[in-house]
Amino acid sequence: MTVIAKSDARAAAPMWRSALQAVQEHVRCRGVHPARAVVLVPYAQLMAEAQRQWTRWQGDGFAPRFETTRNWARQLAGFVPQGLDFAHDVARDRFTGAALLERAGLAAQREMLLAPLLEAAGQLAPVAAAVAPGRRAEWLERQRGVLGLAGEGSALRYEAAVARVALEWVAASRHATDVLFEPGVRTAVDALVLLQGFQPDALAQALCAAWGDSALALPLWQAPTGQGRIRLRRALDAEDEAQRAAACAIAHVQAGRVPVALAGTDRALVRRITALLQGAGLAARDENGWTLSTTRAAAQVMAALRACAWDAGSDAVLDWLKAVPVIEEPALRALEQWLRRNAVRRWSGAPGRAQGRPAIAATIAQVEALRAPMRAARPLAEWLRGLRQLLQASGQWDALQQDDAGERVLLELHLAEGLEGSLADAEGAGRRLSPGDFGHWADQVLEATRFKPDWEQDAAADLVVLPLPQLLARPFAALVLAGCDEKRLQAAPEPPGPWTQAQRQALGLPTREALEAAQRAAWADALQIPWVDVLWRASEGGEPLLASPLVLALPPALHAQAPQDTRLPRAVAPGATPRPWPVGARLPVAQLSASAYADLRHCPYRFYALRQLGLQEQDELEAELDKRDFGTWLHAVLQRFHEGLRDAPTRDAAERSARLDAAASQAREQLGLAGSDFLPYASGWPQLCDGYLRWLDEHEAAGARFARAEVEAQRHLALKGGSLELVGKLDRIDEAKDAEGRAGTLVIDYKTEGSQTTRARVQAGTEDTQLAFYAALMPEGRGPLRAAYVNVGERGETRTFEAPDVEQLRDALLAGIRDDFDRIAQGAGLPALGEGSVCDWCAARGLCRKDFWNE
Repeated sequence: MTVIAKSDARAAAPMWRSALQAVQEHVRCRGVHPARAVVLVPYAQLMAEAQRQWTRWQGDGFAPRFETTRNWARQLAGFVPQGLDFAHDVARDRFTGAALLERAGLAAQREMLLAPLLEAAGQLAPVAAAVAPGRRAEWLERQRGVLGLAGEGSALRYEAAVARVALEWVAASRHATDVLFEPGVRTAVDALVLLQGFQPDALAQALCAAWGDSALALPLWQAPTGQGRIRLRRALDAEDEAQRAAACAIAHVQAGRVPVALAGTDRALVRRITALLQGAGLAARDENGWTLSTTRAAAQVMAALRACAWDAGSDAVLDWLKAVPVIEEPALRALEQWLRRNAVRRWSGAPGRAQGRPAIAATIAQVEALRAPMRAARPLAEWLRGLRQLLQASGQWDALQQDDAGERVLLELHLAEGLEGSLADAEGAGRRLSPGDFGHWADQVLEATRFKPDWEQDAAADLVVLPLPQLLARPFAALVLAGCDEKRLQAAPEPPGPWTQAQRQALGLPTREALEAAQRAAWADALQIPWVDVLWRASEGGEPLLASPLVLALPPALHAQAPQDTRLPRAVAPGATPRPWPVGARLPVAQLSASAYADLRHCPYRFYALRQLGLQEQDELEAELDKRDFGTWLHAVLQRFHEGLRDAPTRDAAERSARLDAAASQAREQLGLAGSDFLPYASGWPQLCDGYLRWLDEHEAAGARFARAEVEAQRHLALKGGSLELVGKLDRIDEAKDAEGRAGTLVIDYKTEGSQTTRARVQAGTEDTQLAFYAALMPEGRGPLRAAYVNVGERGETRTFEAPDVEQLRDALLAGIRDDFDRIAQGAGLPALGEGSVCDWCAARGLCRKDFWNE
């Protein structure tokens, strides 16, 4: 093997001319036809670039093949892993790695050690692949002593065990590039040239050694002879850095300096920059690709798996159903409204609570039929068949096949046509997996896979996103180099893995010194691009941040330059938001509840937005239990208790207490309230129960008797221009006597708020409309009518707060309702007039924009 040092290469202007001349000279000296020569380049994007450079220099005619080792091996023979082979496929390797850990006596630590094992094997696999298959056993014997032995009580015994298993695994495996060591390949290729990048390629060097004098290795990168026009740009923070970087890229494109390279050291920063560029109409070709799990297709598949879990929340099921074509949109909308209205947090509680709602029950049954194939534990092959059946039955399969990312998801999860049995021979794939295990496996597979759309790789783009080392030998006119701070661009990167320095040197893994040399070489090469913008942030999370040592090492003259902000300022005239003053005459309200009328009284604009326009908040299904949930449960408890007491009366205190406890348990089960979530409220239940029963004894002693609970009532109200129906649900109606002993009706509304708040309600007179509204729903002429709030205190005090003269309040309320709605029908404005706490808890505050009014 002949090696040409950097200093021996002829100093032609473009590095490609120097390298390709050396290739041509080597082919000529060996008397080899160019078509029987192979040139190995450091990374895949250089194959097409090298071919273009050769054609530009030599014109049409025979040319050598420009390949990477992986692409060369793929063209020679397809690789199908078998048995215990390390496949570089997480879908298979997770089962094989778990089986190897079990064989090594580490079954109890399998879940903890599997991820480190896969990482260690992935680092050792290229080293093992660089050894000819016939000499791999000898290499393994030498490396066994390098790892050493850790005693049973050693703190590093698991790390040592993982390293040994990984070494044995990759040494015993067949590798896709083993075909390059076949004698037939050596016979078919008469000359081999290795164009070296910033880091040595062990496999390519081993191939050069196998070709002997017919091989040539030379560096593609040459020592810099100068630098481009470098501009240092210090940003305030991450957002400022992203904006400045995007502005630099746009400026280069507008000036015709294309293609532009965007080499970021922080993936989150690059995503933000590309998002800003897309907003400006500039698309980028991302050669890095992105994690497959972040694509829409992968999210839909994982949403389906989460929705099929036995303990799936209703939110998880709804999230999946919104991507399921077979569920009609009206049915899905009705289902979601029902789930939120009834606070069905766990999907398992939905079938039982949908009784009496045929349409909802039918949709739930349809969903359950879809989820049926994904329940019981089973081997991987059966899980894959079940998932495929689920995706096909739900109508998602065709959409996944028509999407680039969807096809890749089906391929990586071995769901595509022809891959049904591809994992059947994987060690450990036959063991039974729980739904959680299978979901975790699918998540890890998608998380470990990079996705690069084919259309993006083929399309010409003015902006290309790529790693810093892959700038080598690429014809970029400008470079935007973001993330050049001390945290993201280190001069000496930390080597991956837990290996010691001695182990790295013996195993042939990259050392810190090698990584530092490669980093500095890539940095120097990048600065040779004609136009370079170097950006870094000065702070992060409130802490100051320095520039990278590589930036600080640049000549002082560059740091002395005044940084120029390429962002173009835009003048925006300040303007306050006027107070909204809509007219709701053309949005008549057919039904009016107590809470709706309270909205009108508190703020006309809130009534307009929430009641006339119908802009309602969506309740969260997975939110923590709050006071409203407690109130809903308490209403159900008291209804169940009093209806049972009415049908089977008893005066025994112990019996009443037991019945109330039973009603509490039954209501909690009916509403699907988990014991752990409800614990803060359940802890105060004994005091509440005792206090309520004491109040009930006093209430009944005064002559009151329970009649009905949760009564839906309505009343027709005539208006000048039409009619209005008053509707509401009365918590409780009792038969009771007034102060003069006359038999009448008592309307009760339960409250779980503070007693001072309840007292303020009845003292407000006509300002509080709730009891007066409920009184208006009661039929007239059946004796004196009374109304009261019953404050059920959690601390053991239950008290009655009766509204005085509720019939007068009712008459005043009805007159007010007629007047208000007649005025609305005549075109009266509905301004935003809320103040204080009314605005603090208003769902329409974001619409009225009160915080930005010009008053």
